[in-house]
Amino acid sequence: MELDELRREIDAVDAGMRALFARRMEAVRAVAATKRELGLPVEDAAREAAMLAAAGESASDELSPFYLRFLRANLEISKDWQRHLAAKAAGGAPGETSIPLALGAASYDITVARGGLSRAAEYFDLDRRVLVVTDEGVPEGYARAVADVCASPVLVTLPRGEGSKSPEAAEVLLRTMLGAGFTRGDAVCAVGGGVVCDVAGFAAATYMRGVDCYLVPTTVLAQVDASIGGKTAVNLDGVKNVVGVFRQPRGVLIDPDVLDTLPPRQVANGLAEAVKAALVGDADLFARFEAAAGGEASLPAIEEVIIPAIRVKRRIVEADERESGLRRVLNFGHTIGHGIESASEMLHGEAVAVGMLAMCGPELRERLRPVLERLGLPTQVQTDLNAVMAAIAHDKKTGADGSIAVVRVDEPGHPRMENMTLDEVRALAETVVRP
Repeated sequence: MELDELRREIDAVDAGMRALFARRMEAVRAVAATKRELGLPVEDAAREAAMLAAAGESASDELSPFYLRFLRANLEISKDWQRHLAAKAAGGAPGETSIPLALGAASYDITVARGGLSRAAEYFDLDRRVLVVTDEGVPEGYARAVADVCASPVLVTLPRGEGSKSPEAAEVLLRTMLGAGFTRGDAVCAVGGGVVCDVAGFAAATYMRGVDCYLVPTTVLAQVDASIGGKTAVNLDGVKNVVGVFRQPRGVLIDPDVLDTLPPRQVANGLAEAVKAALVGDADLFARFEAAAGGEASLPAIEEVIIPAIRVKRRIVEADERESGLRRVLNFGHTIGHGIESASEMLHGEAVAVGMLAMCGPELRERLRPVLERLGLPTQVQTDLNAVMAAIAHDKKTGADGSIAVVRVDEPGHPRMENMTLDEVRALAETVVRP
């Protein structure tokens, strides 16, 4: 049989598969409607395991692994379809937005929903053992609200602060899961800021080579940045994020209501990352920040900042999940910012704000300065420049030749990568670091 004939045969099979696919998705639509009526989650781990086991037994030995791959992809597509239908059905609900992050089998939904904290079981599969991780800086009721809707919760409260983003804290979580008999079918749910999301995500990614992880970020910083994109890490010997792994969560639930308990400094700290998102990917959002800084308008409502910032990061992560190229633009402000954070008492977002100023072109720097001031963010820091540079030199992004890949922005929405020597970075740092 000639190649053209074989291809026509495949085309005929594909046409039949399209019809079967449409029929299957209509059945999935009915399943999704029934689940919504019964208040059941999209995911059903036991059902999926049974389907995969049956499929593995029915296929021939040669085709079995390929058919299982096909079926797993089909299951993920079906779940994405159910999530899409659920988001569409909830479209009229006030204060709820679903932002799907499309990464094939690793796809998941980021849901922004006021009051969603107490309804976490509507968005996550919590009908199993769940390690609920929080820290002492998070109001106790937040983690308890999630634990209360889990079938079998195990609650761990870590000490507050960056010190919990450590191998030792991750070990506490891993030993807790092991002692409680967690299996690969169980899950982790982080309820807290960036530190909690990072260390819980890291523990989930490494326990039994990976269990499901859900994130409920409770700070602006975590909602617009730390909880999105699957970068999990802990610090080691004073070097930030040097031990980590890429593993996407199974879902993210953002409840803006939890931000009401944050002090103004923490809100500003998170808004720095929203400004970063605007500068690297949303000129319109930056224009809104500028209008507020110039007195022409009030600051956008918090959802009007969180949602576009998430969409910027979503777009970049979908294009470059593992930070091999485009995703590096999200490090804008972080090269010098991480050095400042290590050498001073500044919070992460505050240090990034100062770091962004250093990495802007001269004209944009003058536009950015009043925006940061309007948000209550610093525009310079008083600390030891040598300590800042020592931290930068030890940063994981420093190349073997001593050069550093940095992100520069001259015009909002147009970031560019540039390799610089340490001396060149020092010259930029001197514009924002005061002795």
